[in-house]
Amino acid sequence: MDWLTDITYLKGVGPKRAELLNKEIDVFTIKDLLYYFPYKYVDRSKFYTVRDLTTELAYVQMKGKIIKIEEHGQGRSKRLVAKFFDGVGTIDLVWFQGIKWIKNNLKIGQEYIVFGKPNFFRNGTISIPHPELETVEKYEARTVRGSFQPYYSTTERLRKSFISSRTISELVSKALEIVDNIPDFMPDYLIERIGFLPLSEAIKNIHFPQNPHKLQLAEFRLKFDEFFINQLSLIKQKRLRTEKTAGYVFEHVGEYFNRFYNEKLSFELTNAQKRVLKEIRRDFKSGHQANRLLQGDVGSGKTIVALMSMLIALDNDFQACLMAPTEILAQQHYKNFIELLDGLDINVKLLTGSTKTRERKIIHHQLLTGELQILVGTHALIEDTVQFKRLGLAIIDEQHRFGVAQRAKLWQKGKIPPHVIVMTATPIPRTLSMTLYGDLDVSVIDEMPPGRKPIKTIHVRESGRRRLYNFIHREIAKGRQVYIVYPLIKESEKLDYKNLEQGYEHILAEFPPPKYRVGMLHGQMKPEDKDLEMARFARGETQILVATTVIEVGVNVPNATVMVIESAERFGLSQLHQLRGRVGRGGEQSYCILVTKDKLSSDARKRIDTMVSTTDGFKIAEMDLHLRGPGDIFGTAQSGFPFHFRIANLSKDGKILQLARNIAEELLQQDPELVLEQHQLLRREVDREIKRSPWGLIS
Repeated sequence: MDWLTDITYLKGVGPKRAELLNKEIDVFTIKDLLYYFPYKYVDRSKFYTVRDLTTELAYVQMKGKIIKIEEHGQGRSKRLVAKFFDGVGTIDLVWFQGIKWIKNNLKIGQEYIVFGKPNFFRNGTISIPHPELETVEKYEARTVRGSFQPYYSTTERLRKSFISSRTISELVSKALEIVDNIPDFMPDYLIERIGFLPLSEAIKNIHFPQNPHKLQLAEFRLKFDEFFINQLSLIKQKRLRTEKTAGYVFEHVGEYFNRFYNEKLSFELTNAQKRVLKEIRRDFKSGHQANRLLQGDVGSGKTIVALMSMLIALDNDFQACLMAPTEILAQQHYKNFIELLDGLDINVKLLTGSTKTRERKIIHHQLLTGELQILVGTHALIEDTVQFKRLGLAIIDEQHRFGVAQRAKLWQKGKIPPHVIVMTATPIPRTLSMTLYGDLDVSVIDEMPPGRKPIKTIHVRESGRRRLYNFIHREIAKGRQVYIVYPLIKESEKLDYKNLEQGYEHILAEFPPPKYRVGMLHGQMKPEDKDLEMARFARGETQILVATTVIEVGVNVPNATVMVIESAERFGLSQLHQLRGRVGRGGEQSYCILVTKDKLSSDARKRIDTMVSTTDGFKIAEMDLHLRGPGDIFGTAQSGFPFHFRIANLSKDGKILQLARNIAEELLQQDPELVLEQHQLLRREVDREIKRSPWGLIS
């Protein structure tokens, strides 16, 4: 049987089970099933007798016969007990669910292989609840079996339909027995050079490892495969774009750029900013579309680089736009641009969901005539009614907050795609950058503007709250302002977070009006109310702003010197770092105070210790990746993680990823289009990855 055969036709599946496997775990073919890898293994190489059993043993495997079957209890306390004798002693096998079915299928005198977790009782009895049970004949008949038992992730719906980890294991075993051929896309010379297991052997050993060494070799081969195909597809897309996608040529730097640099820039650019501007200038002159990721920690000066890049576009008679994920951030950029460009006679407009119909018509008209030179906005920029006369540069800020299709729509607004710069203030670990942005050129602003004092980060437990409030009183007395951030708006029965509404009342009691002025800001407020509250804080009319993470990006108040994060143990590292970046924007010493409960879990302790020990965003991002995984760093609710690695782990397998990238680059130098005979199967895999990848939309 071919491994691309529909899973329906595998013995033991059928239409109903196939539908469940499709919906619950994305298994449609036999190949999908074989690539549904176990998440752990238990050693099944040893058999124990009753005499061997001790409390230290997590799982045991035994051989023996059922000599007696009894039912005990009534209603919910009902249970089925089978006496199991292994020739040495007797233990109880106990079931609390599925009693009728199990009783009908158990046979007294039948020899079984039993596997499970033993429980020991004071009266000397030993029981195994809900054991795995298999006849000796069936056990010995299985031709595909290793020393380790695989465990597969299942879902509630699968378990309710009696598709357990054991069931999946049996289906995999059947599939391996009947599949005629597992085609290996890896060229023979690479298998020999690196010492890979052949693909068929790697797949057998990832499911049923013969021994720990074979499992290690199988994992290495399959992890490399995932990274290799991923990197080949990204590098191939990048080369295709660079070589075949025409881009507008911005030949010169003119009056707008020079006047801004000489007359409006009130500070010296950092060397990092100058280096990145040179890299962007090189893109603009190349004749190919620029696709560049601009990374920079909070406060490193990405916005100035973005604005100066826009001015180069204007100097060459093109329009530019900047798309931000929230109205607050879009308005912040718009206000900054208006202030920075004052006197340069540049037409800048703001377009968001709140823009009135009359203003929208003016914006649409001026975009088409070319009068409007810079447009700043939210996702409103990608509406079909928004058409540019000559869009030359599109900048996307905090780009991971947009869906891929949304980003793609922005640069499909012209016959030739505009140059694209995507910016993020979320430092990205190297391994994550290689997979997320392997098809982009990357620039990093790794230097902070001079004169800024490092933010002091302090951990305060709930028991130290009095000292915290005394400190806030002293800072306010100096004329400073304070953020206090809470994780939730309304009280949750399941979670004991400090919530915003309770917190606001508590802060009002500690800092009562009219002596103190306290504001509140959260995502459920109307946009105009949010703007009003934020404007009051920015003008210094409010001393304390009690908020949710809505102030994570887009707020710049130099006089705010204290960031208090309540229930800090509930936040991820990257989010804590982003929140910390809201202070430290003026010349005064700033503080980030992490308030937690007195007792912390191990992971929470690591996060808090990391925040206290470093302000380096890249170190923090590496730790966040290690603790939480790639999807959670950016928030799967908004964008998800574009590449689904079944077995490779970005936080642990960086060396394998680097090896895969190096060999992918080397191979594509020799055979850029993968046309050689030995690369045909590989090419098919790469083309499939490009089609499946959301980034294929924007290549």
